[in-house]
Amino acid sequence: MKKLTLTTALTLAIGATGAMAQEKVMVGEPSWPGAKIMSRVIGQIIETRLGGEAGYAPGANAVIFASMDGGRGDIDVHPDVWLPNQSSFTNEYVDEKGTVALSSGSYEGRAGICVPNYMVEEHNIKSIFDLATPTAQELFDSDGDGKGEVWVGASGWASTNTFKVRVRDYGIETFLEPTTEDETVFYSRLKDLIDQKKGAAFYCYAPHYVHALYPVTILEEPENDPNTYKMVQPDQDADWYNKSRVDTGEPVKTVTVAYSTSLEERNPAAASFLANIDMDSQQLSEMTYRVVVQGNDIDEVVADWIANNGDTVDTWLGLN
Repeated sequence: MKKLTLTTALTLAIGATGAMAQEKVMVGEPSWPGAKIMSRVIGQIIETRLGGEAGYAPGANAVIFASMDGGRGDIDVHPDVWLPNQSSFTNEYVDEKGTVALSSGSYEGRAGICVPNYMVEEHNIKSIFDLATPTAQELFDSDGDGKGEVWVGASGWASTNTFKVRVRDYGIETFLEPTTEDETVFYSRLKDLIDQKKGAAFYCYAPHYVHALYPVTILEEPENDPNTYKMVQPDQDADWYNKSRVDTGEPVKTVTVAYSTSLEERNPAAASFLANIDMDSQQLSEMTYRVVVQGNDIDEVVADWIANNGDTVDTWLGLN
């Protein structure tokens, strides 16, 4: 009776903090599957473990960061920040303004251009440079217009700009037209291409369900050279495309959570939780596969993960 256990004390502390400041937390929801799942992980933990209220706000990276900077509660959290892809935003809002903070934990991400394994095995497409040939132009021409295609991502992704520059600097765009469309639309088309064993070249990253859905290979590239790799994003310079150079592989990505520092006053318990998130990439891939490929309800998949990973969630909440 005289002493509280550490867990009990911290639970009471979080409960007391939540009682004092339970302002609703709006979680941004970018378009890619991993980000949508992370948004629900965050929202459900706020609601079920912190006793707060969460909402979800679809939006592109620029919109989410600007909203977090405003600190008015329009959007408080970006659930899946890929660095250095989005470093132009973190440089401005985290490093310069200090209006946005990043979680202490992160997971690793990889990115490149993928092709189905049959393109490797039957046509010897193994390197990024194998796409910059007349043979590739014919192999990857899915619409019969005489030029191949390579999907470089969806509009609004920082990585899409990077891969537009990449296909230029590797000489690929002479033979393959870089295309952009919503990820869901592209993956529907990708299924048809793979079913017919046609050529398909596309931006890919890990963790992502595509690696469980289809046998695909990330093409070989020269190792990243930070001395020559120079990517300028549109919000940094209107002439970003001409001032960028990407002719080596992508650096290993660090993926983290960003949140408005205004939450430290508006909802301290949520801010403390967000600062401690440290997701495992394999577990995120498994959830993505269950949602996108198997067609399970996203909220049910996330609720199941939270129920089966109590120790991890307790660590994020500072309870162990």
